[in-house]
Amino acid sequence: MIEKLYTTFLNSTGVCTDTRKLQPGNLFFALKGPSFDGNKFVSTALENGAIACVADSDEISDNSRVFRVKDALQTLQELATFHRLQHKIPVLALTGSNGKTTTKELISAVLNKKYNTLFTQGNLNNHIGVPLTLLRLNPTHEFAVIEMGANHQNEIAALCQIAMPDMGMITNIGKAHLEGFGGIEGVIKGKTEMYDYLKSHNGIIFCRYENDILKGKCDGYKNLIYYGTAAAKHVYGEMINSQPFLRIKWYKDGQFQNEIQTHLTGEYNLENLIAAICIGSHFGVEPALIKDAIENYSPDNQRSQIINKGSNTIILDAYNANPTSMEAALNNFEENYEGKKALILGEMLELGEDSAKEHQRIIDIISHIDKDLLILVGKNFLNTTLQETALRFVTSDDAKDYLSKHPLKNTSILVKGSRGSKMEKVLDSL
Repeated sequence: MIEKLYTTFLNSTGVCTDTRKLQPGNLFFALKGPSFDGNKFVSTALENGAIACVADSDEISDNSRVFRVKDALQTLQELATFHRLQHKIPVLALTGSNGKTTTKELISAVLNKKYNTLFTQGNLNNHIGVPLTLLRLNPTHEFAVIEMGANHQNEIAALCQIAMPDMGMITNIGKAHLEGFGGIEGVIKGKTEMYDYLKSHNGIIFCRYENDILKGKCDGYKNLIYYGTAAAKHVYGEMINSQPFLRIKWYKDGQFQNEIQTHLTGEYNLENLIAAICIGSHFGVEPALIKDAIENYSPDNQRSQIINKGSNTIILDAYNANPTSMEAALNNFEENYEGKKALILGEMLELGEDSAKEHQRIIDIISHIDKDLLILVGKNFLNTTLQETALRFVTSDDAKDYLSKHPLKNTSILVKGSRGSKMEKVLDSL
């Protein structure tokens, strides 16, 4: 059945899972979720020009343009794997607790200097997003970079079975999605499922030399390439300065290559930069082209963005937050910004039974940072103990209202929080 469906897919204008975004000629997959059932929109999809639909409901009447399957999502994944296997190009998978999206974008920018590279758009990095990304592969592509996200064990393993990567990278292991993974040991086990897949398929592992956890999981594996900030075997880099943006220099096999002036803030981005440089260098991208790619990359989508508004400098890092990334952002802010300073922080979500402890730990870190204003947003911060004045709000809308009435001037401001906190809302008041 997959072969027949694949022929229809090749004659389509692409795959769609939402009739509101359907384009004429799309192949529509009727996916189900907790609050929706795509099977109810099959008729709408056909009326709006879908070439065919894939549905898994017995209630849909027979139609030559409807593929009736047992599970529409599983069929989407199987089709994506089948399509991936038709394209004999290198596929790199990457995951990690922090920095994976920035690293993916940096890697893709570098590889695009030599190869037409398909890469994950936005946050399409789950059991639906990965197959949708793979189904965008076309004969012009020469490389694919697939981001994989997970909040439970066995998810990375499943995504690897769909994407079948030839190589992979884990950016780091941190305290993200502790609730779903079942603690930090669960995070380690879940993320390193990628290593397990690559080892069983003789794939290449790119590993940060200074990360003892990841390094230990690669111990004894032969198809391994190190990168880092020490004199790693393949590529390593050093920071020249970090204010306001990182300037680095890098080496390959001990030989200096060049300096790069980035548009990234935060020393924590150094490892992401070296990862991209390592992969680009391994696949033959010239140092001058690597430099050009990185120097022309600017972060967006609320990831380590520096925004100048009026007399204020805003460090916006509100796409997501967990204890590891929050601590890194706070340390960077403390070390690299002077004068009048404000912290506007949203709560960290999906921490389960560790939530109270981890929020208090962040509060303890904050207590040692010089600042003129501290705003905490979210219920998880309400019961923390702080031996100084802080303004606490339940929602970012409440914080926005306060800042509208008490505007800041001539201030460096860190805005960070989990996606659910919607901390970007305060920007209009800054």
